Amino acid sequence: MTDRLDAYAEVILDAGLQFENGQILGIDALPEHAPLAHALAEHAYRRGARYVDVWYFEPHAKASRVRHAERESLAWTPPWLDRRYENLAAAGGALISVRGDPRPALLSGLDGARAGLDRMPALASRIRAQIDARLAWTIVCYPTAEWARLVYGEPDVEALWRDLERFLRLDRPDPVAAWRERMAELRRHADRLTGLGLDALRFAGPGTDLTIGLIPGARWLTSEQAARTGQHTIVNLPTEEVYTTPDRTRAEGVVTSTRPLALDGVVVEDLRLTFAGGRIVDVAASRGAEAVRAQLAADEGAPSLGEVALVDNSSPIGRSGRTYLTTLLDENAACHLAWGAGIPNVLPGWLDSTSEQLRDRGVNQAVLHTDFMVGGPEVTVTGRLGDGTWIDVLRGEAWQTRGGAS
Repeated sequence: MTDRLDAYAEVILDAGLQFENGQILGIDALPEHAPLAHALAEHAYRRGARYVDVWYFEPHAKASRVRHAERESLAWTPPWLDRRYENLAAAGGALISVRGDPRPALLSGLDGARAGLDRMPALASRIRAQIDARLAWTIVCYPTAEWARLVYGEPDVEALWRDLERFLRLDRPDPVAAWRERMAELRRHADRLTGLGLDALRFAGPGTDLTIGLIPGARWLTSEQAARTGQHTIVNLPTEEVYTTPDRTRAEGVVTSTRPLALDGVVVEDLRLTFAGGRIVDVAASRGAEAVRAQLAADEGAPSLGEVALVDNSSPIGRSGRTYLTTLLDENAACHLAWGAGIPNVLPGWLDSTSEQLRDRGVNQAVLHTDFMVGGPEVTVTGRLGDGTWIDVLRGEAWQTRGGAS
């Protein structure tokens, strides 16, 4: 286990963060993630970390809050945790968020509307600092017995580790070099899509017919981010996507999620969203709809889209045929969308723009960002060119010649 964790910590710090001597490192985790947090602290201090701050979130306490607290208090978040992220960003620090919830359905037996009001541990201050690139950051995952039970039907942590090692390229002779190669490949796909100058995308498949307008001049990017610290990070490990930020005012139609969504302790199944005028106007699901509706009521921007991401059939996560009930993995198995905050770095000159200017250009502003999966073999993605003609982008989850890859 020590060798495995050492190799993983090195990939996170070197490929994910490009961690620098003298930086402060924040680590967000659950108590079950402690072995990885220990390894990260060890390797960060070896690299000259000034301080490593580990914060463990307790989901059982959240369950008690949802069960008993006054309803009007559920959306409140601790200001001292906001200051933690704000101070970390001001110090030019780095942040690692560890995912892999051993209890993704912990809140499913509780009132879904109440559960959706409590966004912890997804604080708006953290999301803002990440989207604005004010710190170097990455999201990773760690296997646990209960998470493995949900995936395989038994607590086979070793099986989950083997999957993760493949997804994370830890099974390669030089994992960091393997990630550099993969990111270069994804950049080529993103550059081709940018070169097409698409005005809109259409997702069509069983239960789905959704057209999403794109922002003129917006680029397609990978999950690499140039932080204001100067570090070039991979914000999700693993990652298999290329993405852009759509026009917050231009989404019409209906979309059905192709995988369950683990939403902060509630598992949402068979999610179906209807869009009009760029906003979600109807929510249906066989399970968890109230939690989604509560999120969408968080603020004015929550019901609009902030991201559209494409994933092809070369993804080892998608090829596994499994649903992992953690968005970090599932969003890199299939194409996905996100309601909530848009990602402004797709726009040239975004660093010099105010929130109001970005909003005027079409970038959604919200306190949350929630990804949900909409892709699969039966979902076709087409793109509208500037002259109004439509071309295939993904069909059968394969890039088409004119639509992003050759």
